[in-house]
Amino acid sequence: MKNHAELAADFNKDEDRVNWHDETLWWVRQKRDKAAHQIDNWELLRETASQIKNNVLSDLSNYLQQFEANAIKNGITVHWAKDAAEHNQIVKEILNRNGIKRMVKSKSMLTEECHLNPYLEQNGIEVIDSDLGERIVQLAEEPPSHIVLPCIHKKKEEIGELFHQHLGIEAGISDPQILTETARLHLREIFITRKAALTGVNFAIAETGEFVVCTNEGNADMGAHLADVHIASMGIEKLVPQRKHLSVFLRLLARSATGQPITTYSSHFKKPRPGQEMHIILVDNGRSTQLGRPDFRNSLKCIRCGACMNTCPVYRRSGGHSYHTAIAGPIGSILAPNLDMKDYADLPFASTLCGSCTNVCPVKIDIHDQLYKWRQVIVKEGYGDHKKGIGMQVMGWTLSSPNLFNTAGKAGRWVIKHAPFAVNNPLNPWYKQRDMPNPPKESFGSWYKNNR
Repeated sequence: MKNHAELAADFNKDEDRVNWHDETLWWVRQKRDKAAHQIDNWELLRETASQIKNNVLSDLSNYLQQFEANAIKNGITVHWAKDAAEHNQIVKEILNRNGIKRMVKSKSMLTEECHLNPYLEQNGIEVIDSDLGERIVQLAEEPPSHIVLPCIHKKKEEIGELFHQHLGIEAGISDPQILTETARLHLREIFITRKAALTGVNFAIAETGEFVVCTNEGNADMGAHLADVHIASMGIEKLVPQRKHLSVFLRLLARSATGQPITTYSSHFKKPRPGQEMHIILVDNGRSTQLGRPDFRNSLKCIRCGACMNTCPVYRRSGGHSYHTAIAGPIGSILAPNLDMKDYADLPFASTLCGSCTNVCPVKIDIHDQLYKWRQVIVKEGYGDHKKGIGMQVMGWTLSSPNLFNTAGKAGRWVIKHAPFAVNNPLNPWYKQRDMPNPPKESFGSWYKNNR
C-alpha cells in the first residue's frame, strides 16, 4: 500500500487540479470565518461545546445506557457492535430478516469506516448512496475524499462524463443545473422503490432517546420516511446529554463546515411511524481504546464538520485520497493510528503542525498537539520511518558537538556552492518540491563573532 507522501505525489502530478482544490477549500475556510465573526459569542459556543463533550466522555457508559433505555421506550430497536465486522453483520441480518436486497443510504462516515458498501455487495445486497457527492464517487468507484464535500476533488466536466456513462445523459454536458436535475430524477426512483434506508447520526440525545441527522439535500429524510426499515449507524461518541444542549452544536456545525447559519435539514428521529421498523446500531470500533488514551481522548469530541481539512495546507494540496483512510485530513490522522498504528503510521507526519486545525475546530480539539504526540508514540513503538530515524540520530550527534556542527556547516556550504548536483537531485526529498537556497557567505556563528 502506498503511503501519504506517495499518494500525494500522484495527486500533485495534475498541478491545475491541485491549485483548484487548494483555492476551493480555502474559499470554504473563508466562508467559515465570516460566519463565525457574525456571532458575538462564537468562542463561548466553542468552549461550551467542548465542555459538554468533556462531560459526555467522562461518563460515557452511563449516557449510553440512558440513551438505550429511552430509545427502547420509544420503540427503537438498539444494537451494539464492538467493531466494523459486527456492525456490518447486524445490518445484513436486519435486511435478510426483512427479505430486502436493495437499500438506499444517506451519508455516513461510520459506514465508510466499516466498509459497509463492499461488504453488502459481496453478500448480494445493492446499496445506493443518495447524497449527491457520495453518489458521484460511488459511480466513480472511489471513496469520499472529504467528510462533508465527498467529491470536492472532481470537476463538473468529470461528473458530466460519469453521468453520461452511468445515467445516460448526452456526452459533454457539464452544466451544474442539468447534472443536479439528472441526479434528482435518478434518485427519486431509488427513494420510492427501496424498502430499507440507512442513515448516519450527527447527534443522539441521552435524555430523550432520539437522534438527529443533518443534511443539506433532504436525502436522509426521503430515504427514512419512505422506507419500511430505517437503520441508523452511530459511533458511541455522538451523544449529548440533553436536548437543550443540541442548539450549541447545531449553531457550530454548519458554520464550521460550509459557512451556513444552519444545515438545511436538521431532522429528529424519535420513534418509528406505525408499521415501520427503526434500528440504531451503537458502534465502538476502537473508540473505547481511544477513550482510554489520555493524550488522544479529546479526538472523540469531533462533530465531523471538516473545518480542519478546509484550513490544512497539507490536505488542501495533497487531496483526501492521499490519507488512505475513511476520514482524511488532520482529524483522520489522529483517529486512524488508533485503529491500526502500523498501517497509518505515516499520517501524523503529514502535517506542518501549524495549529490552524486546532484554531478552527468548533469543539476545541487540540489537533496539532495530538499529531505531535502520535509521532512520539509511533516512533517509540517502532513504526517510524527508519531512514528518518537514522537521520535524526546523525543530526543529534552533529548538534551535540560544536566542532562537528561547525565542520558540517562548512562542508554543506562548500557542497551547495561547488557541487550543487550533490543535493539538487531526486534523492533529496526536500529538493523534490523546493528550490535549494543559495549558500551563505559565512555561517551565523562567524557573523555573530564579527558583529556582536
